[in-house]
Amino acid sequence: MPIPIDRREFLKLTLLAASARLAPQQAWSLAPKPLPPPATAKRILVIGGGLSGLVAAYELTRAGHDVTVLEAQLRPGGRVLTLREPFSDGLYTEAGAARIPDNHDLTLHYAKHFGLTLVPFYPDKLDRVFFLRGKRIRIQPGHEVDLAQLPFEFTPEELRVGMSGLVQKYLGAALRAMGDPNVPEWPTGSAKAYDRITMAQFLREQGGSAGAIELLELPFATTADDETSFLCTLREFWHASQEKTRYKIGGGNDLLPKAFAARLSGNIRYGSPVVRIEQDANKVRAITVQSGTQHALEADRMICTVPFPALRRVEVQPPFSEAKRKAIAELPYDPVTRVVLQCRTRFWEQEGCNGFGMSDLEQEVFHTTFDQPGTRGLLVSYMCRSAGQRAGAMDSEARLEFVSRDMEKVHPGLRDHLEGAVSKVWPADPWAGGAGALPSPGQMTTICVGIERPEGRVHFAGEHTSRLPYWMQGALQSGLRAAKEVNEAP
Repeated sequence: MPIPIDRREFLKLTLLAASARLAPQQAWSLAPKPLPPPATAKRILVIGGGLSGLVAAYELTRAGHDVTVLEAQLRPGGRVLTLREPFSDGLYTEAGAARIPDNHDLTLHYAKHFGLTLVPFYPDKLDRVFFLRGKRIRIQPGHEVDLAQLPFEFTPEELRVGMSGLVQKYLGAALRAMGDPNVPEWPTGSAKAYDRITMAQFLREQGGSAGAIELLELPFATTADDETSFLCTLREFWHASQEKTRYKIGGGNDLLPKAFAARLSGNIRYGSPVVRIEQDANKVRAITVQSGTQHALEADRMICTVPFPALRRVEVQPPFSEAKRKAIAELPYDPVTRVVLQCRTRFWEQEGCNGFGMSDLEQEVFHTTFDQPGTRGLLVSYMCRSAGQRAGAMDSEARLEFVSRDMEKVHPGLRDHLEGAVSKVWPADPWAGGAGALPSPGQMTTICVGIERPEGRVHFAGEHTSRLPYWMQGALQSGLRAAKEVNEAP
């Protein structure tokens, strides 16, 4: 079922009817081309053992280069983080990258390449639950939201066209006008104008009612809280309109970075944060700190995959260009906080609910253990932007009270079955600084232009440098691009 933007789960139920009119369907190619063997092998340093660094190192190693990956943490994967502890009965869930759309060809390719199993992310049975303005609404699988059920004020025309008509009415023309975001010269022409505003501002210009605007913003942000470039939002909608379903990796999404790491184990140095990058006309060096001692490693080329919030703490000599420094300093990252609640039973299923849904308290609700054995279950509260920032700033006890109180409204009886909780506060993670890059209005046509370009012997990868930020697919795309650059470099 096509899905709009990852954090606007509410609209997932509407694009099935609208997507065929929003963007032409694209053909997707699964397998990337292997890098041609170089005339002379290079020594290459890759900073960061997330998916972008791992795929770059993997393909460059296969091409015959001498590659070393420097990873600050003691595990691979970066923001692909599967939590297995401290949960009971072998349960696990995702604290980071969770969903794999069926048009994310590179992610699907490497999952297949390593023999991993893809399983549905969403259950096909039981109802979803939405809690909006104090009203609890259940929606059956495959059914579109009935606007008349919702506690918002709509115009008679909006009520007549329904939810999918609402998406088409207010977003369809912009999606068609923006062009294909995969072409090298994008964005062009009128599409650039969409970068200057937020989605809420655009919807107001289109004559959307206050109710329609508030609904289309849920649960990602309130109209006052959405500080993302509308062009960025449109790009997410464009890609999502190509989808039919979403997957996850059976056993945990971290099996993908672990598979890369297993092939590269001798080439990865864990516990090796980079504190300084140096380069001259002939070489590039990384200064790491390991066990309190500094070490210098030298190479012909470097691929830096460090998220910009963490890269701000790395000394660079000579400094990167002014444009690159500005992008590193100013690109915002989404302050996502996830709270995982372990419940003694999956009591919501007894009521006929599948554990998925959302609330206008700015949380998306997952039940990621619906296909795992046992009677216990894990409910995940996914909070972004202001809600994620607010929850992340709380101490663990206050955060649990905040989330469980709100989750009780979505799934009454939660507190009677709650056994404990675990949080992941992404803005507090020193090696991430947030869940994903989200350009503000005006940034996609300014500081994000050329964000991926090399600086001397330093090349750049990571979801923030891709055409699909926030996704595993974007990380893989960027890693392959950087690997190709390095392979072809003199």
